[in-house]
Amino acid sequence: MSLRFFLCGDVMTGRGIDQALPHPVDPVLYEPYVHDAREYFELAEKAHGAFQRPVSFDYIWGDALQELEQSQIDLKIVNLETAITSKETPWPDKGIHYRMHPLNIGCLSAARISACALANNHVLDWGYDGLSETLRSLDTVGIGHSGAGNNAEEAAAPAALNVKGKPRVLLFSFGSTTSGISREWSATSSRAGVNLLNDLSDATATKVAAQMRRRQQSGDLLIASIHWGSNWSYDIPSKQIAFAHRLIEEGVAIVHAHSSHHVKAIEVFKGRLILYGCGDFLTDYEGISGYEEFRADLALMYFVELDSQTGQLLSARLVPMQMRRFRLEHTSAANAHWLCDLLKNLGARFRTQARLAKDNSMMLEWREE
Repeated sequence: MSLRFFLCGDVMTGRGIDQALPHPVDPVLYEPYVHDAREYFELAEKAHGAFQRPVSFDYIWGDALQELEQSQIDLKIVNLETAITSKETPWPDKGIHYRMHPLNIGCLSAARISACALANNHVLDWGYDGLSETLRSLDTVGIGHSGAGNNAEEAAAPAALNVKGKPRVLLFSFGSTTSGISREWSATSSRAGVNLLNDLSDATATKVAAQMRRRQQSGDLLIASIHWGSNWSYDIPSKQIAFAHRLIEEGVAIVHAHSSHHVKAIEVFKGRLILYGCGDFLTDYEGISGYEEFRADLALMYFVELDSQTGQLLSARLVPMQMRRFRLEHTSAANAHWLCDLLKNLGARFRTQARLAKDNSMMLEWREE
């Protein structure tokens, strides 16, 4: 018996995307250069042509919806890097603030998202009230969440995901200060916030793995979703590798990491999957220049199949997408080749590579020691 997952990187449905949806918040922004969220919509139109507002809730997923429907997925897990709130008070002295109106949460329901990792550097952009509204909004539509809460215990608790006739999956979400999360955002016994790692040491990895196992019942599979690292670099620090390895050795089935705006290397360690950086997935970055060599406009859908009894990786199919007019589209053959070559080069040190199929999707191939 197997479990099939859809995983992806950052889902950022605030700001420009929120303005394109049926129920936008007040577009005021407190950024150094952009003061109106509608400017991001206008940048996307300048880059790829005009499109009509408002768009439907399923619009932003575009061709990805058909991929999800065809792939017979058990669970869909994303990193939601947007507050779901109409609160008006931004976190002070922070350069970027993402929010999506709670009435626009239908854009997550449209893709039938199972659970969201929330331990990231945008979930508290609109303060503690904004976080509370985010949690309530997800609860209202039955989308699981982990990594943020009204206190440390809630923030550390997993999203328990049930699949009929198959083992339960526990999704844990962790944030690292290396991704820009402020220490001030760390949840405590008396303060709301995110599930923040003390550091990326072996001792911390061992400690959090033990905390995960304490929540585990017989047969449960564990997923660790981690927001770590800088925005622009293919480098994977040795501390991240050692941390991920320790989690796998301690029983975690998948390490699902994100924060970089672009795809990073993949490893299969002791038969289990480590995604060191899933890249952006849904963003409003169209038309923004800089760092073009990283091709942040290209996204990957990770379709992962595990042995439900052992957590061992059976297969991983990768489907390239591209954002155009705030909508995910299948990318060109040239872009798919570029991504395939990138994964081969990045994966060489981990003995992984991608094999391109005729439909421009890719299959992960790996060799273990």
